[in-house]
Amino acid sequence: MDNVSGVNNLKLPIALVVAMGMQLAGGVWWVSQQAATISSLEESVQQFASKMAVEDNVNLKRDVLDNMDYIDGAFAEIEELWEETESLTKTIGAITALQQRLALLENTMKFMNRDHMDMMDPRN
Repeated sequence: MDNVSGVNNLKLPIALVVAMGMQLAGGVWWVSQQAATISSLEESVQQFASKMAVEDNVNLKRDVLDNMDYIDGAFAEIEELWEETESLTKTIGAITALQQRLALLENTMKFMNRDHMDMMDPRN
């Protein structure tokens, strides 16, 4: 009888047992929902990371092509500047040659005038 009286003392209200069971079931359900949410978020992060890698690659290729166009344009402008510099150098050389010839002609005229000054003077 001792055994039976010990079991009789452990009487729990059914409402308490049902409430504890519901709390346990709710806790299990909540944890499983959190695990599903975390799994979904991990998948989303992987998709975003993959998408960002693709976008970065596309942006990098676009930037490289833009820079290549810019560099090609810069080289074309440099080539034009070299051509203009060469033309300018030739022009300066031609001007210098003309100045030398003009100076020579001026000196020649000066000497001719000095040598023939007495011919032009009607008093002599």
